[in-house]
Amino acid sequence: MIPINNSIVSGVALSEINGETKMLLMKRTKGSFWCHVAGSMEEGELPWQTIVREFYEETQIEVTDLYNGQFLEQFYASYSNVIEVIPVFVVKCPANQKVVLNDEHTDFEWCNLEEALKLAPFPAQHAVFKHVWEYFVDKPINELFRIKLG
Repeated sequence: MIPINNSIVSGVALSEINGETKMLLMKRTKGSFWCHVAGSMEEGELPWQTIVREFYEETQIEVTDLYNGQFLEQFYASYSNVIEVIPVFVVKCPANQKVVLNDEHTDFEWCNLEEALKLAPFPAQHAVFKHVWEYFVDKPINELFRIKLG
């Protein structure tokens, strides 16, 4: 049997950068690959609280506009022999959102979908980015996806 881990959440930040919608990708220090924000839930945290905390810790972005991404990122992690099932959140940031990275990342880029797909190495990431782009950029965001903070 392969264990399933569901203690991690991820989030994609969107911002109007110089008038064009972009998503935030960061280059991880460990592994040196491009990714979106992700992290492990701490005891007593709800998933949405974890992604709010992780965004602040990793980027200094204060989340005020949060959505259930309506997507589960899934992949097999061969190094730990675990199937990861990760709920995805979407963060709408103010225009030209400032980013301050912590030591988990060495660089960041605000990308359109095509640029993000070129940078991100994993098929699960591609699925996340395509889904987020379709339901949060190409279409008006469904207000049923909004998460009330607090």
